[in-house]
Amino acid sequence: MRICVIGTGYVGLAAGTCLAEMGNDVICVDKDTKKLAKLEKGIAPIYEPGLEELIKVNIAEGRLSFTSNLDMAVKKSLVCFIAVGTPQGDDGSADLSAVYEAVESIAKSMNEYKVIVDKSTVPVGTAEKVTEIMKKNTNFEFDVVSNPEFLKQGAAVEDFLKPDRVVIGSNSKKATEIMQDLYSPFLRTGNPVIIMDVKSAEMTKYAANSFLAVKISYANQIANICEKVGADVEMVRVGMCSDSRIGSKFLFPGLGYGGSCFPKDVKAMINIAKEFGCGYNLLESADEVNKEQRQIFIRKIIKRVGEDLKGKTIAIWGLAFKPKTNDMREAPSVTIIEALLARGAKIVVFDPKAMESAKEIFGKQINYAENAYGAIKEADCLVILTEWNEFRRPDFDKVNELLKTPLIFDGRNLYDKKRLKAKGIEYFSVGKK
Repeated sequence: MRICVIGTGYVGLAAGTCLAEMGNDVICVDKDTKKLAKLEKGIAPIYEPGLEELIKVNIAEGRLSFTSNLDMAVKKSLVCFIAVGTPQGDDGSADLSAVYEAVESIAKSMNEYKVIVDKSTVPVGTAEKVTEIMKKNTNFEFDVVSNPEFLKQGAAVEDFLKPDRVVIGSNSKKATEIMQDLYSPFLRTGNPVIIMDVKSAEMTKYAANSFLAVKISYANQIANICEKVGADVEMVRVGMCSDSRIGSKFLFPGLGYGGSCFPKDVKAMINIAKEFGCGYNLLESADEVNKEQRQIFIRKIIKRVGEDLKGKTIAIWGLAFKPKTNDMREAPSVTIIEALLARGAKIVVFDPKAMESAKEIFGKQINYAENAYGAIKEADCLVILTEWNEFRRPDFDKVNELLKTPLIFDGRNLYDKKRLKAKGIEYFSVGKK
């Protein structure tokens, strides 16, 4: 099938590459010529396991190409995916200006029937507005479809190639059949293509992400209670997860959720509820708990190390909001580093993939180590903010030797407290006495 994907951000690049991997002819469109130059050489602008390899393979096979010429890409394609950013506006709503700009450009480039697919996360009712813009700018036949993505950063390629389900919001039989044909190679294991109306599909993405955000915030509140009463949140978590109605995913306590989806989507959902006069207390509480979780961890560090951190060196392992990505958008590390800098601390950081992202945010305000052990040399304490596998089994004798004070604050509960105590290391975690 002939496809164009407008936007080569996280979603667009993963979707376009994986659609090409299944034999489609895919043209990815972007305005950023520097990014396009790298992509044409097979260099991915984001870190996502397996993605760069697939880009190179599909470029070589002639199934994947990159361009800034949207008009050409639309004319050559049957299905046009819109995967541009929908950043959070000042009032918490999604900024759809890039979506509407892309839609108008598509309409003006039409040469025959097209399926216009909203892949970006957009509020309920966006497809109706897209339809209005299309009708104003073209006389060709078209259909608008909502096809929300459910990709986890760090597992996007696997999620796209082997999805749990594919949601297609369509009010057109013709468009529905085209989308079912497009996705049929991805669902050979029997996982479903779920067909629904467009508004329900638009709502599904926000509802799913908001539920997961609530689940994470719930786990963090339970962890805080466990810490106060002397219970062990890990044991409580295992006890809860064994209930099939609850399950184990997204129930790990820590520093809260971050990234480009959960924070933005929860706020957008709150905004939608406000607009239509619906209750939103649960969502607002999840958002507040998430913010407070970072402050609780900061207070834990301050209580032990001191309010005035001038002359103190704090080492940090982990900057990305989660492992297997270089994404620091809404990452707990940003909030925590800013708080420590404000108190005069010298910060030395290491992350396997997010060092360049950190430099864009902090520049020369912090110091960058070449490896994990280099970060902790002569540091007054170690703070762990991302649960990379590289940090799970360090040489604790070496850690003890390199740290000026054998003190670890673990925001991801990576270690066994008894083992560290035996090594003479003072250890603070989340949700444990």
